[in-house]
Amino acid sequence: MDAIALVQHFGKPDLFITMTCNLSWMEIKEHLISTDEAHNRPDLISRVFRAKIEEFKNDILKRNIFGKVAAFMYTVEFQKQGLPHAHFLIILTNEYKLLTPEAYDNIIRAEIPDENAEPDLYSLVLKHMMHGPCGNLNPTNSCMKKKGYCKFKYPKSFADRTSKGVESYPIYRRRNTGLVVKIREQYLDNSWVVPYNPFLLGKFDCHVNVEICYDIKVVKYLYKYIYKGHDKIAFSVHNNDTNTEVDEIKEYHSARWVSPPEAMWRLYGFSISEMSSTACSLQLHLKENNLFHSEAAQM
Repeated sequence: MDAIALVQHFGKPDLFITMTCNLSWMEIKEHLISTDEAHNRPDLISRVFRAKIEEFKNDILKRNIFGKVAAFMYTVEFQKQGLPHAHFLIILTNEYKLLTPEAYDNIIRAEIPDENAEPDLYSLVLKHMMHGPCGNLNPTNSCMKKKGYCKFKYPKSFADRTSKGVESYPIYRRRNTGLVVKIREQYLDNSWVVPYNPFLLGKFDCHVNVEICYDIKVVKYLYKYIYKGHDKIAFSVHNNDTNTEVDEIKEYHSARWVSPPEAMWRLYGFSISEMSSTACSLQLHLKENNLFHSEAAQM
């Protein structure tokens, strides 16, 4: 509710950005011994990712790579068996609002770059920004729903130019150039590219998904998404005696799932979420409220 208060004052978000930790970052690899693996150093993962987030904030808030920021908020999440990632919502000032498809194209791409013209960006897109494969190419991928389709709606449809579309996100330019690349034993084209910003992708060398929020309808979904709460797990404890009657109701427990990187993050005292402006909810106790109404009635 505090974050929604920013929308009431500054307006809807303009950009939704997801940044995921990369175990191959040089800052992580250079501190590992020869026989160690990054997964065994959650302390190192947390410290490096936090440093990357601070640098990311400097690019957005101080260097104004997208324009002057009116307000922002972010949350850090920890996957159960994966890596930490951060969700950012950016609200730009009125003079820097992204209002046209041409403005979208200036900061976001959704195509495979030319390998000869941009070799470094080409390798980064293939490494970090190709979704899947899923659907018919890989029905067991984690993004697949029970009905047999990708929850992120990949592969996307081809489009010769960027347009605002009919839903909360634009339809980005994805031309059918015939170019295909081999990703995880499958050949993929532009319809599988996750929208990205070339500068952020080149600087941070990780999965950085950048989306335009052009419709007010997306606000409620995004705020519920980034503030959806902690991972949970349901479990039960019982002995190995097969003759013992099990009462699933009494043995059911609901608990938090805390991964090693999250445990280290909290031990270090790093912030889980942050907002650029402070919003305070005003609460009136029920007893005081009733007293106020009774005094008003007497008057």
